[in-house]
Amino acid sequence: MASIQAPAPKALKPVSLDKAHAAPPQAGPGHEPEPVSFGVRRSQLRVRTLVTLRWLVIAGEILLLLVVGLGFGFKAPYPLCFAVIGAGAWINLLTGVASPGQRVFSDREATFQLALDLLQISALIYLTGGTANPFVLLLIAPVTLAAATLPNWPVVLLGALACVLSVLLAFFQMALPEVAGLEGVGPESFRIAAALANVAGITLIAGYVRQAAEESARMALALDMTQAVLAREQRLSALGALAAAAAHELGTPLATIAIVSKEMAREAQSPQVKEDAELLMSQAERCREILKRLSETPDQASDEVHERMSLRQLVHEVIEPHASVKGVRVEAIVSGAPGVKTPDIWRLPEITHAMTSFVENAVDFATSEVLLSARFDADSVSIEVRDDGPGFAPDILAKLGEPYVTSRAGIEGGRTGHIGMGLGFFISKTLLERTGAVVTFQNGRPRGAVVSAKWPRSRIEVGGG
Repeated sequence: MASIQAPAPKALKPVSLDKAHAAPPQAGPGHEPEPVSFGVRRSQLRVRTLVTLRWLVIAGEILLLLVVGLGFGFKAPYPLCFAVIGAGAWINLLTGVASPGQRVFSDREATFQLALDLLQISALIYLTGGTANPFVLLLIAPVTLAAATLPNWPVVLLGALACVLSVLLAFFQMALPEVAGLEGVGPESFRIAAALANVAGITLIAGYVRQAAEESARMALALDMTQAVLAREQRLSALGALAAAAAHELGTPLATIAIVSKEMAREAQSPQVKEDAELLMSQAERCREILKRLSETPDQASDEVHERMSLRQLVHEVIEPHASVKGVRVEAIVSGAPGVKTPDIWRLPEITHAMTSFVENAVDFATSEVLLSARFDADSVSIEVRDDGPGFAPDILAKLGEPYVTSRAGIEGGRTGHIGMGLGFFISKTLLERTGAVVTFQNGRPRGAVVSAKWPRSRIEVGGG
């Protein structure tokens, strides 16, 4: 285990994540880019989004039953109805408590949760008249949410479930709530027609929403790819111009060296002098070949020394800009599993910039110490930033990682003088996730804030695939 303390600061450019442009993720130089899919590739449904929408639906169901029962005097099995609503509220409460609000459901989790919503709504509709109840159209809502946020297979699965439930509710249901003097049971043909209309609504609305979501994903992907291509072309253009200028400027002195070397070799009075002259000639020719290769294929020139780094180098670069901050000690530790080789990782600016931003935030809020821990084992590499400050406020922790979420206003920029707009954590989290990291935010014990990022070792290790 190695401990690193920040040395005396050097003249470094400040890191500004608010102006960073994230390129598509790359495992490292020489690696093939991942194939691009133009659809919605994975779940985009957050826990807080689903929980909030469920509370709205549950509140609407309760209000509707109260209005129908107390306001209009319709007869219905209200105890069973409120039991179904209570079960839905209990499931929603457990969902909200079990996971952080900003966490994104996996595809299977999201499918299961929305399937529960369909079953809860169907149970309530079954108790209140089946498809004769006009509120059967509520079955469209979970499928629409799936079409906007999930991949294709969950949408198809949930859509099929909603259609099956609609058809079943046309044939199996309890009596429609009614009041004396009003006919409450529609003919069977009406219930079947209502079921078919609901199936059509589920199919069409989900299809429209799905198409809109895919178009939005295509536009976002096109913008990202355009920015990446433009940035790459600018780098290649600058490197090509530099190589061409170097070849032009060095061409004349290299030619002179070659000519003089030939003269020295021809007039050499001893074998040693002739050998030295021939060596000068060969090295001058080698320089000309290198310059020619650079000017012709600048994008293929790479620096194998600087495109890779050790974990120790990474944590050193991350903590170094904060060495001069008074009142807080910044320290780093690198540790690994016994018998496991320390990995060399690709020098990815996304990781350096993001972790530097997290350390800066920790320095602002720390009481006296900030600790950066890098750990590795045979399968993963993780980096954790921990401070001894007050920790994240509960209302901030629930939304952390989203844009424009900040608590810096109360401290006027903190020790570093950085005035946040609430974008630093959002940009840092996005950059790290594009390199394959899983980013988490939590409060430490007994106090302080903890930010951690964990990668599969193969994703960032040099030669790791």
